[in-house]
Amino acid sequence: MRALCWHGKEDIRCETVPDPKILDPHDAIIKVTSCAICGSDLHLMGGFVSGMESGGVLGHETMGEVVEVGSENKKLKVGDRIVVPFTIGCGQCRMCTSGLWSLCERSNPAGKKQAKQIGYPTAGLFGYSHMYGGFPGGQAEYLRVPYADVGPIKVPDGLDDEQVLFLSDIFPTGYQAAENCNIQRGDTVAVFGCGPVGLFAIKSAFLLGAQRVIAIDTIPERLALARQAGAETLDYTDDDLQEQIVTITNGQGPDSVIEAVGLESHGSGGIVESLETKFTAMERPYALEQAIMACRPGGTVSLPGVFINAVTVPMGAFVGKGLTMKTGQTHVQRYLEPLMKLIVDGEIDPSFLITHRIGLEEGPDAYKTFRDKKDGCVKVVIRP
Repeated sequence: MRALCWHGKEDIRCETVPDPKILDPHDAIIKVTSCAICGSDLHLMGGFVSGMESGGVLGHETMGEVVEVGSENKKLKVGDRIVVPFTIGCGQCRMCTSGLWSLCERSNPAGKKQAKQIGYPTAGLFGYSHMYGGFPGGQAEYLRVPYADVGPIKVPDGLDDEQVLFLSDIFPTGYQAAENCNIQRGDTVAVFGCGPVGLFAIKSAFLLGAQRVIAIDTIPERLALARQAGAETLDYTDDDLQEQIVTITNGQGPDSVIEAVGLESHGSGGIVESLETKFTAMERPYALEQAIMACRPGGTVSLPGVFINAVTVPMGAFVGKGLTMKTGQTHVQRYLEPLMKLIVDGEIDPSFLITHRIGLEEGPDAYKTFRDKKDGCVKVVIRP
């Protein structure tokens, strides 16, 4: 089969790899009908994530049609259309049964190695390094789905791929980010980063009762989509962003702040930042620093943005203001049914942010277009 594969920093190739096979009786194999490039895939392209091996198949936003099922998989049958969560959960460990699916204790075969770095194992992830299990990803013609009788959700008749594909990651991720803010009716929420996760966080904040959302970015296409979603917008490259946030909230500040950028954020563009961006693979917590400064005393900082290693943050401001931070990989399986219902009921159409539709062979160029934010690119969907 054809697939998008990682061969080192800045080196993504479309090439032929072996077809997946059933390895466990609970597995399923799907023919991928749609997949997408995620912002966190760009961290792999940029060389920020350890544990990558040359030839690894990328991608963790995937759906498709079941073409084979393991002998003990009683949930799925050939012909079912399913969306596959990017987090792999066993469904039986204490974390999964508590709804903490991304912290599954069993699904990551590299769990012991991972625990040496972070203390305990967490869930395996599709297409995201051998530290998370080395599972081949879904930017391919076919995908093996472990624990396929636990995680995936069947797609109801009448919904097309583009309406449901983002249940695999970015819609639940944006929703969890907003839910982690403990939004009360009438709250003001600030969202740093209007990429796909940030845009879903904006939509979700309103669904959960926010009165105002202030969206912060600098890319015109992203800011336009944020305004269409009902947010007020600020450009982080303008002078004194913090003063602007204080002014438009009448000195009160946002009740919560969502940092939807992560380790490759940009600040105001100083010399140090320019050198870090051009010559190093350093994690840049500019957005996280600003989110902590922007949040009102006693508020919550929600962090869906990805970080891999240690970074410096203004802990004096964090502690001094009595802030709460909530973060973590998304517990996708927890949100599949309720968010699918929102789609079925017409309360949200997740396809609103798709700007580019391509085939697998165009994938390597699309990675660069997405990274460089060229051609108005907000979200790329691949049809293998």
